[in-house]
Amino acid sequence: VLTSVDRDDLKDMGSIMWAETVKAVRRINPKTTLETLIPDFQGIEKHLDRLIEVHPEVISHNIETVKRLTREVRIQAKYEKSLGVLKYIKDRGQRRTKSGIMLGLGEIKSEVIQTLYDLKEAEVDVVTIGQYLQPSKKHLKVKRFVTPAEFKEYETIGLKLGFRHVES
Repeated sequence: VLTSVDRDDLKDMGSIMWAETVKAVRRINPKTTLETLIPDFQGIEKHLDRLIEVHPEVISHNIETVKRLTREVRIQAKYEKSLGVLKYIKDRGQRRTKSGIMLGLGEIKSEVIQTLYDLKEAEVDVVTIGQYLQPSKKHLKVKRFVTPAEFKEYETIGLKLGFRHVES
């Protein structure tokens, strides 16, 4: 899995380095299975296309949270933009797309289920659902710990919606 911090400070938002990194890994070891966990590149298609053109096996972009909490949890990112990025990537022929959601930030069950529906509508193939853990005192506090039974229920719902895989 390749990932990075957002590079909105760069003209290409780091998309050239992403593509070159995938190419370099393939030159060194062509049998490596690559998942790229990308930022939204502000939804700019030419930056997304650079990554699509190098054909990583999986392009992943995390929705992170439910729509209502997006502004609080993801300072610069937008829920609809993330869905649009995932849909664009799929529409451009990417075989496998993936997204992830963190729970424990104050979301309610119906919002999680709606997020799963939204991701399915964007034709996402794989979803990960995990517990948010506060990385430092400067970050949002954990509102609650989700039970294993709840995670299992979300997995079941996701599989019934038709995701290829749900890790919950």
